[in-house]
Amino acid sequence: MTAEATPALVGDTQQTAPGPRVRRGSAYPRYLAGKVAGAAVSLLAVLVTSFFLFRLIPGDPVKTMTGGRQVSAGQLAAYREEFGLDLPLWRQFTDYCGKALTGDFGTSYQFRAPVVDKITEALPNTLLLTGTAFVLYTALGVFLGTRSAWRRGGLGDRFNTGLALTLYSIPSFWLGLLLIIVLSVGIGPLPGMFPTGGMESGGKEGFAYVVDVAHHLVLPVVTLVAVEYGQTLLVTRSALLDEMGSDYLTTARAKGLRDDLVRRRHAVPNALLPTVTLIFINLGRTVAGVILVETVFSWPGLGGLFYQALSVPDLPLVQGLFFVFAAAVIVMNTLADLVYPLLDPRVAR
Repeated sequence: MTAEATPALVGDTQQTAPGPRVRRGSAYPRYLAGKVAGAAVSLLAVLVTSFFLFRLIPGDPVKTMTGGRQVSAGQLAAYREEFGLDLPLWRQFTDYCGKALTGDFGTSYQFRAPVVDKITEALPNTLLLTGTAFVLYTALGVFLGTRSAWRRGGLGDRFNTGLALTLYSIPSFWLGLLLIIVLSVGIGPLPGMFPTGGMESGGKEGFAYVVDVAHHLVLPVVTLVAVEYGQTLLVTRSALLDEMGSDYLTTARAKGLRDDLVRRRHAVPNALLPTVTLIFINLGRTVAGVILVETVFSWPGLGGLFYQALSVPDLPLVQGLFFVFAAAVIVMNTLADLVYPLLDPRVAR
Protein backbone atom coordinates (compact mmCIF):
# COMPACT_ATOMS: atom_id res chain seq x y z
CA MET A 1 0.00 0.00 0.00
CA THR A 2 1.45 3.39 -0.99
CA ALA A 3 1.87 6.37 1.28
CA GLU A 4 -0.83 8.18 -0.69
CA ALA A 5 -3.35 5.37 -0.31
CA THR A 6 -3.01 5.15 3.44
CA PRO A 7 -4.38 8.64 4.24
CA ALA A 8 -7.33 8.08 1.93
CA LEU A 9 -8.14 4.83 3.68
CA VAL A 10 -7.91 6.49 7.10
CA GLY A 11 -10.04 9.42 5.96
CA ASP A 12 -12.71 7.12 4.48
CA THR A 13 -12.89 5.12 7.69
CA GLN A 14 -13.36 8.23 9.82
CA GLN A 15 -16.09 9.59 7.55
CA THR A 16 -18.21 6.46 7.03
CA ALA A 17 -17.88 4.49 10.27
CA PRO A 18 -19.74 6.69 12.78
CA GLY A 19 -23.15 6.99 11.03
CA PRO A 20 -24.18 3.34 10.55
CA ARG A 21 -22.74 2.24 13.88
CA VAL A 22 -24.97 4.70 15.74
CA ARG A 23 -28.13 3.79 13.82
CA ARG A 24 -27.90 0.00 13.58
CA GLY A 25 -28.86 -2.43 16.31
CA SER A 26 -30.28 -1.87 19.76
CA ALA A 27 -27.19 -0.47 21.48
CA TYR A 28 -28.16 3.18 21.16
CA PRO A 29 -31.82 2.76 22.24
CA ARG A 30 -30.66 0.86 25.34
CA TYR A 31 -28.07 3.55 26.00
CA LEU A 32 -30.73 6.25 25.55
CA ALA A 33 -33.21 4.52 27.85
CA GLY A 34 -30.58 4.04 30.54
CA LYS A 35 -29.57 7.70 30.52
CA VAL A 36 -33.16 8.98 30.60
CA ALA A 37 -34.04 6.60 33.43
CA GLY A 38 -30.98 7.72 35.37
CA ALA A 39 -31.99 11.35 34.92
CA ALA A 40 -35.51 10.63 36.17
CA VAL A 41 -34.17 8.93 39.30
CA SER A 42 -31.82 11.86 39.91
CA LEU A 43 -34.68 14.36 39.61
CA LEU A 44 -36.74 12.35 42.09
CA ALA A 45 -33.80 12.29 44.51
CA VAL A 46 -33.42 16.06 44.17
CA LEU A 47 -37.14 16.52 44.86
CA VAL A 48 -36.87 14.55 48.10
CA THR A 49 -33.58 16.14 49.14
CA SER A 50 -34.83 19.68 48.57
CA PHE A 51 -37.62 19.14 51.11
CA PHE A 52 -35.51 17.83 53.99
CA LEU A 53 -32.26 19.72 53.36
CA PHE A 54 -33.54 23.23 53.97
CA ARG A 55 -35.50 22.26 57.05
CA LEU A 56 -32.13 21.83 58.75
CA ILE A 57 -31.61 25.61 58.51
CA PRO A 58 -32.00 27.14 61.99
CA GLY A 59 -34.67 29.74 62.52
CA ASP A 60 -38.43 30.11 62.47
CA PRO A 61 -39.73 31.43 59.13
CA VAL A 62 -42.88 32.84 60.75
CA LYS A 63 -40.96 34.81 63.39
CA THR A 64 -38.54 36.10 60.75
CA MET A 65 -41.39 37.37 58.59
CA THR A 66 -42.89 39.32 61.50
CA GLY A 67 -39.71 41.42 61.52
CA GLY A 68 -39.26 41.40 65.28
CA ARG A 69 -42.69 42.93 65.90
CA GLN A 70 -44.67 41.95 68.95
CA VAL A 71 -46.98 39.21 67.76
CA SER A 72 -49.26 37.14 69.91
CA ALA A 73 -49.09 33.36 70.06
CA GLY A 74 -52.46 33.20 68.34
CA GLN A 75 -51.20 35.25 65.41
CA LEU A 76 -48.11 33.07 65.08
CA ALA A 77 -50.32 29.99 65.11
CA ALA A 78 -52.51 31.53 62.39
CA TYR A 79 -49.45 32.19 60.23
CA ARG A 80 -48.23 28.62 60.68
CA GLU A 81 -51.66 27.29 59.75
CA GLU A 82 -51.76 29.55 56.67
CA PHE A 83 -48.41 28.23 55.41
CA GLY A 84 -49.06 24.63 56.43
CA LEU A 85 -46.26 24.61 59.00
CA ASP A 86 -48.58 23.25 61.69
CA LEU A 87 -48.99 19.93 59.85
CA PRO A 88 -46.87 16.87 60.70
CA LEU A 89 -43.65 16.61 58.73
CA TRP A 90 -44.79 13.55 56.78
CA ARG A 91 -47.96 15.39 55.73
CA GLN A 92 -45.94 18.42 54.60
CA PHE A 93 -43.69 16.10 52.62
CA THR A 94 -46.49 14.27 50.82
CA ASP A 95 -48.27 17.54 50.02
CA TYR A 96 -45.04 19.02 48.70
CA CYS A 97 -44.22 16.04 46.47
CA GLY A 98 -47.76 15.78 45.13
CA LYS A 99 -47.91 19.44 44.15
CA ALA A 100 -44.32 19.57 42.86
CA LEU A 101 -44.99 16.72 40.42
CA THR A 102 -47.64 18.95 38.85
CA GLY A 103 -45.33 21.98 38.73
CA ASP A 104 -46.76 23.67 41.83
CA PHE A 105 -44.04 24.53 44.38
CA GLY A 106 -46.38 26.40 46.69
CA THR A 107 -46.56 30.05 47.72
CA SER A 108 -43.60 32.15 48.81
CA TYR A 109 -43.73 33.16 52.46
CA GLN A 110 -42.19 36.60 52.02
CA PHE A 111 -43.60 37.58 48.61
CA ARG A 112 -47.05 35.98 49.08
CA ALA A 113 -46.93 34.91 45.43
CA PRO A 114 -46.67 31.53 43.71
CA VAL A 115 -43.10 30.25 43.60
CA VAL A 116 -43.40 29.47 39.88
CA ASP A 117 -44.32 33.10 39.18
CA LYS A 118 -41.29 34.42 41.07
CA ILE A 119 -38.98 32.00 39.23
CA THR A 120 -40.48 32.92 35.85
CA GLU A 121 -40.08 36.60 36.65
CA ALA A 122 -36.38 36.35 37.56
CA LEU A 123 -35.33 33.71 35.00
CA PRO A 124 -34.87 36.06 31.99
CA ASN A 125 -32.54 38.30 34.01
CA THR A 126 -30.39 35.34 34.98
CA LEU A 127 -30.27 34.01 31.42
CA LEU A 128 -29.22 37.42 30.15
CA LEU A 129 -26.30 37.60 32.58
CA THR A 130 -25.09 34.01 32.67
CA GLY A 131 -25.95 33.32 29.03
CA THR A 132 -23.84 36.26 27.83
CA ALA A 133 -20.96 35.19 30.07
CA PHE A 134 -21.33 31.54 28.96
CA VAL A 135 -20.94 32.37 25.27
CA LEU A 136 -17.91 34.57 25.93
CA TYR A 137 -15.98 32.32 28.31
CA THR A 138 -16.71 29.18 26.28
CA ALA A 139 -15.46 30.74 23.04
CA LEU A 140 -12.45 32.28 24.79
CA GLY A 141 -11.58 29.06 26.63
CA VAL A 142 -11.81 26.82 23.55
CA PHE A 143 -9.82 29.26 21.40
CA LEU A 144 -7.02 29.83 23.91
CA GLY A 145 -6.97 26.17 24.96
CA THR A 146 -6.52 25.07 21.36
CA ARG A 147 -3.77 27.61 20.75
CA SER A 148 -1.97 26.71 23.97
CA ALA A 149 -2.02 22.97 23.25
CA TRP A 150 -0.84 23.39 19.65
CA ARG A 151 2.04 25.58 20.78
CA ARG A 152 2.67 23.86 24.10
CA GLY A 153 5.67 24.97 26.08
CA GLY A 154 5.87 28.34 24.34
CA LEU A 155 5.58 31.75 25.92
CA GLY A 156 1.91 32.07 24.98
CA ASP A 157 1.10 28.67 26.45
CA ARG A 158 2.82 29.45 29.72
CA PHE A 159 1.16 32.86 29.96
CA ASN A 160 -2.35 31.59 29.10
CA THR A 161 -2.28 28.62 31.46
CA GLY A 162 -0.72 30.64 34.28
CA LEU A 163 -3.30 33.43 33.97
CA ALA A 164 -6.16 30.92 33.66
CA LEU A 165 -5.09 29.06 36.80
CA THR A 166 -4.70 32.31 38.73
CA LEU A 167 -8.12 33.69 37.79
CA TYR A 168 -9.82 30.31 38.23
CA SER A 169 -8.56 30.16 41.82
CA ILE A 170 -9.94 33.62 42.71
CA PRO A 171 -13.34 33.63 44.48
CA SER A 172 -15.89 35.25 42.19
CA PHE A 173 -17.37 37.46 44.93
CA TRP A 174 -13.91 38.82 45.81
CA LEU A 175 -13.13 39.64 42.19
CA GLY A 176 -16.54 41.26 41.83
CA LEU A 177 -15.97 43.46 44.89
CA LEU A 178 -12.52 44.41 43.57
CA LEU A 179 -13.99 45.44 40.21
CA ILE A 180 -16.64 47.53 41.96
CA ILE A 181 -13.98 49.34 43.99
CA VAL A 182 -11.74 50.01 40.99
CA LEU A 183 -14.19 50.53 38.12
CA SER A 184 -17.44 51.59 39.84
CA VAL A 185 -16.37 53.66 42.84
CA GLY A 186 -13.05 54.71 41.34
CA ILE A 187 -9.61 54.68 42.87
CA GLY A 188 -7.01 57.46 42.77
CA PRO A 189 -7.09 59.26 39.42
CA LEU A 190 -9.26 56.54 37.90
CA PRO A 191 -12.94 57.62 38.02
CA GLY A 192 -15.87 55.26 38.39
CA MET A 193 -17.11 54.19 34.96
CA PHE A 194 -19.75 51.53 35.68
CA PRO A 195 -22.75 51.20 38.01
CA THR A 196 -22.16 49.53 41.37
CA GLY A 197 -25.12 47.20 40.98
CA GLY A 198 -28.61 46.57 39.72
CA MET A 199 -29.83 45.91 36.20
CA GLU A 200 -31.00 49.36 35.13
CA SER A 201 -31.01 52.98 36.24
CA GLY A 202 -34.72 53.46 35.56
CA GLY A 203 -36.62 56.00 33.52
CA LYS A 204 -35.20 54.92 30.15
CA GLU A 205 -36.95 53.39 27.17
CA GLY A 206 -36.11 51.98 23.76
CA PHE A 207 -32.48 51.97 22.67
CA ALA A 208 -31.44 54.02 25.72
CA TYR A 209 -32.80 51.24 27.94
CA VAL A 210 -30.80 48.59 26.04
CA VAL A 211 -27.61 50.64 26.42
CA ASP A 212 -28.32 51.14 30.12
CA VAL A 213 -28.81 47.40 30.73
CA ALA A 214 -25.63 46.63 28.76
CA HIS A 215 -23.77 49.19 30.89
CA HIS A 216 -24.92 47.43 34.08
CA LEU A 217 -24.06 44.07 32.53
CA VAL A 218 -20.36 44.76 31.95
CA LEU A 219 -18.86 44.17 35.40
CA PRO A 220 -20.79 41.01 36.36
CA VAL A 221 -20.09 39.49 32.94
CA VAL A 222 -16.38 40.35 33.19
CA THR A 223 -16.31 38.74 36.63
CA LEU A 224 -17.89 35.51 35.38
CA VAL A 225 -15.76 35.32 32.24
CA ALA A 226 -12.52 35.93 34.17
CA VAL A 227 -13.29 33.19 36.70
CA GLU A 228 -14.86 30.61 34.39
CA TYR A 229 -12.91 30.66 31.13
CA GLY A 230 -9.84 29.02 32.68
CA GLN A 231 -11.66 25.72 33.28
CA THR A 232 -12.66 25.45 29.61
CA LEU A 233 -9.15 26.42 28.52
CA LEU A 234 -7.47 23.77 30.68
CA VAL A 235 -9.89 20.98 29.71
CA THR A 236 -9.58 21.80 25.99
CA ARG A 237 -5.79 22.02 26.21
CA SER A 238 -5.49 18.71 28.05
CA ALA A 239 -7.82 16.87 25.63
CA LEU A 240 -6.00 18.23 22.59
CA LEU A 241 -2.59 17.31 24.00
CA ASP A 242 -3.81 13.71 24.30
CA GLU A 243 -4.55 13.73 20.56
CA MET A 244 -1.32 15.35 19.45
CA GLY A 245 0.67 12.15 18.97
CA SER A 246 -2.07 10.19 17.19
CA ASP A 247 -1.27 8.42 13.95
CA TYR A 248 -4.05 10.09 11.97
CA LEU A 249 -2.48 13.52 12.63
CA THR A 250 0.87 12.25 11.35
CA THR A 251 -0.92 10.91 8.27
CA ALA A 252 -2.68 14.24 7.71
CA ARG A 253 0.62 16.08 7.89
CA ALA A 254 2.18 13.56 5.51
CA LYS A 255 -0.52 14.44 2.97
CA GLY A 256 0.86 17.97 3.00
CA LEU A 257 -2.02 19.63 4.86
CA ARG A 258 -1.26 22.94 6.54
CA ASP A 259 -0.80 22.86 10.31
CA ASP A 260 -3.85 25.06 10.95
CA LEU A 261 -5.95 22.78 8.74
CA VAL A 262 -4.76 19.67 10.59
CA ARG A 263 -5.67 21.25 13.89
CA ARG A 264 -9.08 22.57 12.82
CA ARG A 265 -10.34 19.59 10.77
CA HIS A 266 -8.76 16.64 12.55
CA ALA A 267 -7.34 17.29 16.02
CA VAL A 268 -9.94 19.62 17.53
CA PRO A 269 -13.09 17.62 16.55
CA ASN A 270 -11.62 14.42 18.05
CA ALA A 271 -10.62 16.22 21.27
CA LEU A 272 -14.03 17.77 21.87
CA LEU A 273 -15.61 15.04 24.01
CA PRO A 274 -14.40 16.31 27.43
CA THR A 275 -15.03 19.89 26.35
CA VAL A 276 -18.59 19.04 25.27
CA THR A 277 -19.23 17.61 28.74
CA LEU A 278 -18.05 20.82 30.36
CA ILE A 279 -20.01 23.00 27.94
CA PHE A 280 -23.27 21.19 28.69
CA ILE A 281 -22.68 21.35 32.44
CA ASN A 282 -21.95 25.08 32.20
CA LEU A 283 -25.03 25.48 30.04
CA GLY A 284 -27.09 23.94 32.84
CA ARG A 285 -25.51 26.36 35.28
CA THR A 286 -26.72 29.32 33.21
CA VAL A 287 -30.21 28.56 34.53
CA ALA A 288 -28.94 28.16 38.07
CA GLY A 289 -27.23 31.50 37.87
CA VAL A 290 -24.32 32.48 40.06
CA ILE A 291 -25.56 33.26 43.53
CA LEU A 292 -22.50 35.14 44.78
CA VAL A 293 -22.04 37.27 41.66
CA GLU A 294 -25.73 38.17 41.45
CA THR A 295 -25.71 39.06 45.14
CA VAL A 296 -22.56 41.20 44.93
CA PHE A 297 -23.88 43.15 41.94
CA SER A 298 -27.53 43.19 43.17
CA TRP A 299 -28.59 41.55 39.93
CA PRO A 300 -32.32 40.66 40.07
CA GLY A 301 -31.96 37.04 38.95
CA LEU A 302 -32.49 33.58 40.36
CA GLY A 303 -29.22 33.66 42.31
CA GLY A 304 -30.16 36.84 44.13
CA LEU A 305 -33.66 35.48 44.72
CA PHE A 306 -32.20 32.31 46.24
CA TYR A 307 -30.07 34.41 48.61
CA GLN A 308 -33.14 36.38 49.73
CA ALA A 309 -35.10 33.18 50.26
CA LEU A 310 -32.35 31.64 52.40
CA SER A 311 -32.35 34.62 54.75
CA VAL A 312 -35.92 33.95 55.94
CA PRO A 313 -35.84 30.90 55.24
CA ASP A 314 -38.61 30.99 52.66
CA LEU A 315 -38.96 27.22 52.37
CA PRO A 316 -41.25 26.95 49.30
CA LEU A 317 -39.12 29.42 47.32
CA VAL A 318 -35.83 27.81 48.38
CA GLN A 319 -37.13 24.33 47.53
CA GLY A 320 -38.44 25.44 44.15
CA LEU A 321 -35.23 27.23 43.20
CA PHE A 322 -33.06 24.34 44.36
CA PHE A 323 -35.07 21.91 42.25
CA VAL A 324 -34.84 24.16 39.18
CA PHE A 325 -31.08 24.60 39.63
CA ALA A 326 -30.44 20.88 40.01
CA ALA A 327 -32.88 19.92 37.24
CA ALA A 328 -31.15 22.23 34.77
CA VAL A 329 -27.77 20.61 35.42
CA ILE A 330 -29.20 17.07 35.31
CA VAL A 331 -31.05 17.70 32.04
CA MET A 332 -28.01 19.27 30.38
CA ASN A 333 -25.74 16.49 31.61
CA THR A 334 -28.16 13.93 30.17
CA LEU A 335 -28.21 15.77 26.84
CA ALA A 336 -24.42 15.66 26.82
CA ASP A 337 -24.58 11.89 27.34
CA LEU A 338 -26.97 11.60 24.39
CA VAL A 339 -24.68 13.65 22.14
CA TYR A 340 -21.60 11.53 22.93
CA PRO A 341 -22.48 8.67 20.53
CA LEU A 342 -22.84 11.19 17.71
CA LEU A 343 -19.26 12.31 18.33
CA ASP A 344 -17.85 8.87 19.17
CA PRO A 345 -20.07 5.83 18.32
CA ARG A 346 -18.01 3.61 20.64
CA VAL A 347 -19.69 5.25 23.66
CA ALA A 348 -23.06 3.61 22.95
CA ARG A 349 -21.68 0.07 22.68
